[in-house]
Amino acid sequence: MNNLPDALFPFERHYHSQSAGHRMHYVDEGPVDGRPVVMVHGNPTWSFYYRNVILALREQRRCLAPDHVGMGLSDRPDEADYDYTMASRVEDLGHWLDEVEPEREIDLVVHDWGGAIAMAWAVQNPERVGRIVLLNTWAFTIPPDEPLPFALKFARTGLGGFLINRFNAFSGLATRLATARRLDPAVAHGLTAPYRGSPDRRLATLRFVQDIPLKESDPAWSVLSETEQHLDRLADKPIKFIWGAKDFVFDDRVLDMWREIWPQAEVEYLEDAGHYVLEDAPGRVVEGIAAFLRADDS
Repeated sequence: MNNLPDALFPFERHYHSQSAGHRMHYVDEGPVDGRPVVMVHGNPTWSFYYRNVILALREQRRCLAPDHVGMGLSDRPDEADYDYTMASRVEDLGHWLDEVEPEREIDLVVHDWGGAIAMAWAVQNPERVGRIVLLNTWAFTIPPDEPLPFALKFARTGLGGFLINRFNAFSGLATRLATARRLDPAVAHGLTAPYRGSPDRRLATLRFVQDIPLKESDPAWSVLSETEQHLDRLADKPIKFIWGAKDFVFDDRVLDMWREIWPQAEVEYLEDAGHYVLEDAPGRVVEGIAAFLRADDS
């Protein structure tokens, strides 16, 4: 895949067949009997985003990180065979978890769309959830007075959609806009590698942007609304936010909304990190995740 160095992504490939037959790639590192931690990515990243967390935890933990269908190393079905909506993503996550960890309690680490998807699954299965770490994400409907960032607004236009689909504009621009510091070129390549090539390689990144619900008639609105109504089912879980302050998507207002929902949650606020908080401050974020998850280790 576009010559991605093993040094950056030194993990064996695993594949799960969804109910419709589409293969979903996932990382599965560490002892199978280790306490499972599931890492769910957003748009336009993939399991590569969690590489440093996996490397730090895999000695003791079973580290599981899927690629959403149409993203990362997963299959690229066309729209006649796959519904690129949030509801499908939640169903996919549950189908995969029912195979890889059907019985044990799992810890969750989530980012961006991964938070919305994983929390939608979690409120339906609270008994299967242990600790939760949230990195710059959301899982509720967007207030009417909260403006959509310009980059996302443009991505939803005809021209924006054309540039994303034809020229990988969303994934490429994200490596410049989603961090507070300049990314190492090899890392930037790793983040964008699965979306290079023909337009079908990045259809999912476009559909994710178009699926952002702005009004009740949008398909994802009902899923987010249902999730929002039941986030209290997770209120007794140990929860930690690690939040990049320089996020052009999820700003302090979003974090304040989270604090109202879960006032008991820990918050680690990183003044010098952006939306890709794991890329801007990998050492601090990885240690923050590891320390938080260690609290349940014997």
